[in-house]
Amino acid sequence: MKQIKKRIKCIVLACGVLLGLFPYPAQAVEEYDLVIYAINTETQQFEEWLSAAERSCGIRIGYVAAPSDTDTRQQKFTTVLSAGDSAIDILYSNDEMISTVKDTGWLVDLSGLVMTEDILPFFDQVYIHEMITSADGQIIAVPSYKGAFSLWINQQILDKVGMSGIDDLDDFEQFCRLCKEQGIYGYGGAWEKTYVFNELMQFVGMFGGDYLDWTNPANRRALEFMKKMVDEDWTPIDQVADKYEQRDQKFLDGRYGMGFGWGTGTDFEKAGMLGNDAIHMTNTPLFEKRIVLVDSWCYVLNAASKHQDAAVKFLKWEASQEGETYEYECFGRYPARSDVARDLIDEDDMVRQTYANYEERYDIHGRKMLPETLDFISVIGALFQKYIFDVITVEEFCKSAQEAIEARQ
Repeated sequence: MKQIKKRIKCIVLACGVLLGLFPYPAQAVEEYDLVIYAINTETQQFEEWLSAAERSCGIRIGYVAAPSDTDTRQQKFTTVLSAGDSAIDILYSNDEMISTVKDTGWLVDLSGLVMTEDILPFFDQVYIHEMITSADGQIIAVPSYKGAFSLWINQQILDKVGMSGIDDLDDFEQFCRLCKEQGIYGYGGAWEKTYVFNELMQFVGMFGGDYLDWTNPANRRALEFMKKMVDEDWTPIDQVADKYEQRDQKFLDGRYGMGFGWGTGTDFEKAGMLGNDAIHMTNTPLFEKRIVLVDSWCYVLNAASKHQDAAVKFLKWEASQEGETYEYECFGRYPARSDVARDLIDEDDMVRQTYANYEERYDIHGRKMLPETLDFISVIGALFQKYIFDVITVEEFCKSAQEAIEARQ
């Protein structure tokens, strides 16, 4: 009964946050040793993970449910930190959220507290350096998983068109042409204006460009190639309304032959369509460069927290083998720690093999972001959609994108 009351109170508090009745749960600070700004709080897996954290750390943990809408979630995240609000101690944050605040001083430096020299080697060094290290060298987050923006392909369609794989740009184009002959799209994306930056950054990288330098001729080639896919009917223009949920459903419906995406394919698995003979992760082809973008959601510590001892205890658990194991077992995310991945995941696992190949053969990068992250993402996304719809030229896109960068640096 006590546990039920605890959850009901959290739900009421979260509803109050969403409705704007009160900013954050003032009472939670008194009742709990620690309060977390969290996602997926309505799932059974979250309850299992939270119970494990409380049991292992010996503390009582309350939570505020973060809004599912990206803009609202980030706005509340930024408001808490900028206002010095101490009602929330730990905030679960994606790269976009962290990039906005990592150089503000609103987060606690975890370098000597949690991300210590004995455990740092187990985490992806590129991600740590590029995404969660501040300008003055502070590591300000604990990654909860290791993600990569990978190419996914429908093996049944690949077999149907008579190809063995997609290794380079010629193969990529050939697959798209053969799929078109079969009445399906060779490529499917998530080109909604706040999502397309992932694919735009990926294609710019593959053509050897720099996402933060639109004077680079390679950036133009990437743009022109993405437009070519639309003009040649290799990919649908109406995907400008799609986020990953819509794109993945179309993938499952057999409308797309391939597409880039995050995650380990849990939604494909639930639909019975994950596997080497169905939809699976595959190596990114070589255009000009072999690149892969990496990401994570991380835990950060609010500098205004009045419960930093409990917060550090939780973060140490999260960064430990046990904590990372629970992240994998409860949420299905690929472990951020290499030793946990080695111990838990079979050597012939699709994701493990692909990630190992990335480390051996690819240039690995975090996603390039500016402090005004969501604003910049939206601006570039809107420009991209105008270009795809022939409202502006490629020259106008590059000029406006470069101006947007210079105005935010």
